Amino acid sequence: MDQHLIKPSELIKAFIRKSSFKQEVYLKTLEVFRQFKKECEGFITSNQETVLRSKNPLLFEYKERGDFQFELRFGSDILIFMMHTNVFEFPRDHEVMKTDYIRQDKLRSYCGNIMIFNFLADSFKYNRSNDLGYLIGRVFVNRELHYFVEGKRELGMLYNNFAHTRLNQKTIRSIIYSSILYTINFDLLTPPFDNLKEVTQLEMQSQMDSMAIRTGKRIGFRFQADGLEQNG
Repeated sequence: MDQHLIKPSELIKAFIRKSSFKQEVYLKTLEVFRQFKKECEGFITSNQETVLRSKNPLLFEYKERGDFQFELRFGSDILIFMMHTNVFEFPRDHEVMKTDYIRQDKLRSYCGNIMIFNFLADSFKYNRSNDLGYLIGRVFVNRELHYFVEGKRELGMLYNNFAHTRLNQKTIRSIIYSSILYTINFDLLTPPFDNLKEVTQLEMQSQMDSMAIRTGKRIGFRFQADGLEQNG
């Protein structure tokens, strides 16, 4: 008889341990995401009167989109916060994996993921399905509420001490404010002339029917497997 044969009881034990742990990470991430919702809704509510008193009418609202997604709409921009329902581990060569914090307990590297996307408000208003959105940040949080943010500019530079920082109301609010500030300063640039100088009759007709010419704040942005391209 093969002495190395894996016993069913061992499989069940491993399955229960790993699945229970991932469920714990998921529930912690969901709790954090609900805090993000609460802070964003509070930000809109607290400042709506000031915005409405401005010289020109401005879009400024919070929109719920179910358990795992919500929107902040302000001016010409929309920030979409989305929680992934799966649990992830950092790649082996990621800088987080080199910390003593992870070496002491490898399970600390398993995280939930909250992504922050920026779209133009007009993309939704005019149903321009070809328009581009941009991943400006993603928040990783483990079961101990330690967190790490990969992102553009200040988002990626201010929140990257995974071993020593824990999420709380203050840090969640700070991430939201940094996302809004980055978006405000992330201006719409006209695409190169040569990209638009030729257009077919069908494309023009489609544009007249549904504003189908693709629009985005930047040209050439692409999402990379293990990070964000730092060209924004």
